Amino acid sequence: MPPQYFKTSGHLLVCQGPNCQARGSALLHKALWNHLERQSLAYYKRGGSLRLTESGCLGSCSFGPSLCVYRHTASGLEEAWYATVDFPLAARIAQAVHEGQELPAEHQYGPT
Repeated sequence: MPPQYFKTSGHLLVCQGPNCQARGSALLHKALWNHLERQSLAYYKRGGSLRLTESGCLGSCSFGPSLCVYRHTASGLEEAWYATVDFPLAARIAQAVHEGQELPAEHQYGPT
C-alpha cells in the first residue's frame, strides 16, 4: 500500500543555515508551523494545502531569516525568494499561497 498523498498548493522552505539560525530562523519555522496548524493550512489538515520544510542554506546569509516559496500557477511554476523574514510576513506569504493570491512584494528578491 503506497503512502497517503496530500494535495498541496505550495511549498515554503525556511533556511536553517547557521547565519539564518543566528537571526532566528529556527523560531520562525516553529512559529510558522504552529500557525499553519492552528489555521488548518497545513497540507494534512482538512482544507489545508501548504507544506513547510526546513532547508539548508538558501544563499542570502547576511539577510536572514530567508524563506523560499514554490507553487504551481496557471502560467507554470512560480518561485519567490524572501530575505529578512519575520513571522507576520511569513504568515502573509503562507496565506497568499494557500488562497492562490499574489505574493507579498515586501522583502522579496531575485527573479520575479
